[in-house]
Amino acid sequence: MFQTIFTVLFPLIGLISFGYLLKRRQWLSDDFWRGAENLNYYVLFPVMLFLNLAVAKIEMEVIREVVLVVFSLMPVVSIALYVLRKVYQIGYARFGVYVQALLRFNTYIGLAAVNALFHQQGMTIFAVVMVLCIPLVNILSVLSFTRSHDMQIIKLLTDLLKNPLILGCIVGGLFNLSGLSLWTGFELYLKQIALCSLPLGLMCVGAALQFQGFQRDIWPLSLATFGRLLGMPLAAYFVCQLFNTDTLTTQVLILFFALPTASASYVLTRVYGGDSQFMANIISMQTVVAAGSLMLILSWLI
Repeated sequence: MFQTIFTVLFPLIGLISFGYLLKRRQWLSDDFWRGAENLNYYVLFPVMLFLNLAVAKIEMEVIREVVLVVFSLMPVVSIALYVLRKVYQIGYARFGVYVQALLRFNTYIGLAAVNALFHQQGMTIFAVVMVLCIPLVNILSVLSFTRSHDMQIIKLLTDLLKNPLILGCIVGGLFNLSGLSLWTGFELYLKQIALCSLPLGLMCVGAALQFQGFQRDIWPLSLATFGRLLGMPLAAYFVCQLFNTDTLTTQVLILFFALPTASASYVLTRVYGGDSQFMANIISMQTVVAAGSLMLILSWLI
């Protein structure tokens, strides 16, 4: 079983490593990586999400189970972090980093892993998780950086409504509910676009890795890394057991909570004046350690 999981995850690890190598060797310019990230975020990725939801068979029971688990676990973790912030007097610049380290997730790695392991049915469940979690984690992340929340909420909600990933999921879901079907030629065209998304996204993840200043923050880095990659999936397992969640939904949810934090966390941290170098180190450390921790979690799950 371990060999099977390693075989499935190896292309993901290889593409991330390839992106890191390309960036470090400067074979491609920074403009290329910015363009690749924008193309993936605004076009390729939303098309893939639309396509998965447009043709999927979505059961209300799956939505109910995902809602129960996500909205039981994430707010509790968030409250616990605020309690720790008060106890240890953590400044807002670092507190927002810890919130993102535990609550945000790398969609590229998640979708690639779910697609390889659980195929179409798993992708549908993961898309439902994303529809719920993208708005939730963005709201929690922004609030963790801000001292005055009132002026931020309207802008945040407006930004979320314009988020291409959320729009791709919403349009795909509405198309599914409409009962319409895609013309075969157009569906094949969208599939070709969608195929480009995950490899390019994983290479962009690798290109964003940074490894400066690890020794200075080794303990906080380690806590944030193992809290996300081992603590969160274990907590998700117990919550799923509590609600008697379906086996496949449980597997997808545990895999979701075992993912490293999102590369985009660095951008949000910089925009809101947080400790962006610390955030970059957490992203890099979690991404590297996830290569091993995901194999451990999946060996236990499957």
